[in-house]
Amino acid sequence: MAASLTLYSNPMSRGRIARWMLEEVGQPYEVRYLDYGAPMKSPEYLAINPMGKVPTLVHGGRIVTEYAAICAYLADAFPEAGLAPADRSSYYRWLFFGAGPFEATVIAKICGWIVPDDKRGQVGFGSLDVALDALERAVSENPYLAGDTFSAVDVATGSQIGYGMRFGTIGSRPALEAYWARISERPALRRATDADDAALAEQKG
Repeated sequence: MAASLTLYSNPMSRGRIARWMLEEVGQPYEVRYLDYGAPMKSPEYLAINPMGKVPTLVHGGRIVTEYAAICAYLADAFPEAGLAPADRSSYYRWLFFGAGPFEATVIAKICGWIVPDDKRGQVGFGSLDVALDALERAVSENPYLAGDTFSAVDVATGSQIGYGMRFGTIGSRPALEAYWARISERPALRRATDADDAALAEQKG
């Protein structure tokens, strides 16, 4: 049976997060890699994602963009994978926190954007330290962001934590380091990483 799940991605993108989630779900899927530049801005792809970026998930006639939305969608579309908790209060909280304030403050630091003190209340994230304090408290109180069980929010927001550790955005944070150690050993992440790394090596020739 042909895969009804198609991920448009690039091995140097947030598409890695979506691929990890697809591996967690365990359903057949295919990946169509797009190079940056003209391929992502082609009329054919813009008809799918007008932003001209990746990742984009196509499931039958449904189109889902944004990595956090893809993770949440897949958890709901395939409930048998057990990746969305019955009580979704913390699940939604940290899913939107990761895709909103946390990612925004990380990107601000990477880009060297300095928020003036008198504008800090308007940006929605306060500061990177404040955001990291909130995440560290969450994973100190529970093994996973939504509680006792691994879920899609650990793929989405957990990936952002792992990215910050890999590239030095996050300093020494023992609770976050322990959390990332727990989730980064998952077989689904290893499979997704190996596949994307192989695609990246092929791209580079």
